[in-house]
Amino acid sequence: MAKIVQTTARAVVSYVLHPVARFLLRVGVSPNAVTIAGTVGVLIGSYFGAQGYLFWGTVIVTACALTDALDGTMARMRGGTGKFGALLDSSMDRLADGAVFGAVAYYLATEGNPYGGMVAALISLVAGQVVSYVKARAQSLGLNADVGIAERLERLLIVGAGGLLGAAGLDWGLPAALWVLAALSLFTVFQRLISAARSDSVTDGEAPA
Repeated sequence: MAKIVQTTARAVVSYVLHPVARFLLRVGVSPNAVTIAGTVGVLIGSYFGAQGYLFWGTVIVTACALTDALDGTMARMRGGTGKFGALLDSSMDRLADGAVFGAVAYYLATEGNPYGGMVAALISLVAGQVVSYVKARAQSLGLNADVGIAERLERLLIVGAGGLLGAAGLDWGLPAALWVLAALSLFTVFQRLISAARSDSVTDGEAPA
């Protein structure tokens, strides 16, 4: 079921972003420029969220976070992603994630840490970084860790839903979303580690050519 939701969400995002990607390439905007602009937008949105403007913070962060899919779409349309582009994208993603969850943790701390939401935000921040690290490190070792129920897009959508619930006056909304996200992120870490271990076992068991 989770895989169906993930696939549907990504298909919808791709359908919306393709025309935008084609337009930006046509007017001479590079994927790297979109990556940097998106990160700056996320930082601005995170600031709004930290100050308690949950609705506008969520809208700005969500809109700018979609550039993570947009720059990749542009790169593929242009004929592939360069090594520096891939490095820049990953680096900006980590910076943006840190800003989002740091802002959420700060805001919840100022509100008295309702329902332990600040703790959930910090767990989500650390686990989210590890999710990305495990995949990158596994790939560098020739292992397969390309699995996970809560990848970056899903994590941002969950925290965005929580932000909107909080903006609607539901004090439990943001902490609840963060606890769900913390659990899913930790689960994803173990999913990727298990996948990498299995691929290593397959490799070890192969007979030499």
